[in-house]
Amino acid sequence: MSMPPAGNPLRTSAVADRLFGWAAKAAALFTLAMLAAILLSLLVGAWPAIEKYGLGFLTNSVWDPVREEFGGLVMIYGTLATSLIALVIAVPVSFGIALFLTELSPSWLKRPLGTAIELLAAIPSIVYGMWGLLVFGPILATFVQQPLQSLFAGIPVLGALVSGPPVGIGILSAGIILAIMIIPFIASVMRDVFDVTPPMLKESAYALGSTTWEVVSKVVLPYTKAGVIGGIMLGLGRALGETMAVTFVIGNFNQLDSLSLFQAANSITSALANEFAEAGEGLHQAALIYLGLVLFFITFVVLALSKLLLSRLRRNEGAKS
Repeated sequence: MSMPPAGNPLRTSAVADRLFGWAAKAAALFTLAMLAAILLSLLVGAWPAIEKYGLGFLTNSVWDPVREEFGGLVMIYGTLATSLIALVIAVPVSFGIALFLTELSPSWLKRPLGTAIELLAAIPSIVYGMWGLLVFGPILATFVQQPLQSLFAGIPVLGALVSGPPVGIGILSAGIILAIMIIPFIASVMRDVFDVTPPMLKESAYALGSTTWEVVSKVVLPYTKAGVIGGIMLGLGRALGETMAVTFVIGNFNQLDSLSLFQAANSITSALANEFAEAGEGLHQAALIYLGLVLFFITFVVLALSKLLLSRLRRNEGAKS
């Protein structure tokens, strides 16, 4: 039996396939190594603060570099509150945009409107921050905060939620700016996943007399829920990690005097942007790195919860079938 020639294309293909497998495996291992290296560097940099404050850092609201007394509660609260406000606003708006583009929009409007929404994602975050500080902030203070303060004056809970000087910067302002920034990301993902729904499924539902909302809620969303949740998580990750826009409009105030939506506060990213360059070696720098480590774990927990939610949805589907 004769041996295959040296230039056998089958042998060449097998070698190329093996090399491709090794390269893919190396890329995956490199990603894990980089993640581990980032986590290790954060732990090493934050260790002096971890050693001194422990988990009490997460519940302490005092941030005083002069006395070297540090707590991250104000920054953690500001990060979570602004991101939550952004999601509450952005998710329904993005859903409406995606629904209109895929089900209701005339054909001549789909492309220009979709392109315009995607272009919003290309605007630099510092431009959003400047617009929020110079234009949106005064509008929010004059036409929203002041009327609400007059309306809810003397009402214990509602009055406290809108209290504070009407300057247009604070948690609500930062949350709204973040919502505007993440709407293009969530809307684009939702539109794309809505488009992959087989037309036959939607046409069958319409043929049975379903309304547009029934088609979307009972056909499109169940079919694309993984992509929808992925888009929402993408927007949440963008909101948690945003720096410059939040720095402009959140107020950069390291105290938590009240739970007002208009209260000037701080976030983890804005604290890092404002203080890290001037922080000397020691507890101040370690406390800032500790904040970065906390943000790392917040993002990790959010992604883990989204994975658990998706796996739970899949298990429920299996149980129903």
